[in-house]
Amino acid sequence: MLLGCLLATGLLSPGTAVATPAEARPPYSLLHMNVCSSGYAGCYPRTEYPKIVDEVVARVQENDVNAVTLNEACSGDVAEIAARTGYHHRFATVVYRGAPLPCKSPEGRGVFGNAVLTKEAIRTSEDAPFSVFNGVEERRWLCVTTARRVDVCTTHLSTGGEAPGTANSVQCAELTGVLSHRGRPTIFAGDVNRRASCAPEGQWTLTDAEATQAPGIQHAYGDLAAPTLELEPTTYTDHDALVVRAGLRR
Repeated sequence: MLLGCLLATGLLSPGTAVATPAEARPPYSLLHMNVCSSGYAGCYPRTEYPKIVDEVVARVQENDVNAVTLNEACSGDVAEIAARTGYHHRFATVVYRGAPLPCKSPEGRGVFGNAVLTKEAIRTSEDAPFSVFNGVEERRWLCVTTARRVDVCTTHLSTGGEAPGTANSVQCAELTGVLSHRGRPTIFAGDVNRRASCAPEGQWTLTDAEATQAPGIQHAYGDLAAPTLELEPTTYTDHDALVVRAGLRR
């Protein structure tokens, strides 16, 4: 069920909930979810693992999106989601206390990090850590280039506030640089743990300000045409899901 349909005009303005017929959808779409799957965080019991994996698969299939971005994911779960949906995927491992963090409860699900999945084949991918982070958890960005020559990016920025000089604000500035001048149509979605945008000049910003859970801190940016945002309440994670639909510029 769609909670909202929001139209971007620079920064997001609330709109009216409208379900878009499949035949009328713009030609590029993205689903974003923070799935809280490490097994360590306080939100993990909410996932009722493996129900969170089933929920991601169901939302991918129901929305028939071109791309998926996942934060707080586990590499084994991402591989399973890719296998069940037929999507291609790339995973960026987040270093914790100097080493990859194995997911737990249950074990055997790979390591903790962020992911991008795409319906079209992935031609190239790149990821790198930000120069600063809070505490013991490294923060990284991940971008892929698809066979359709669209760049899809994600990250999960540090908590601790967005005031100038904080780790989050430094990461935000570095993310702006990553997304600038990529030379191809670009779309980003992620949990940025802030309300102010990190979008480069000339890109639009959509946020989950109308979300039922943790509103305002998940963002989508890009330079695709006429973007809209649909918010979907989730059952097995502590953030709403974002579905962005937009048009590829000729």
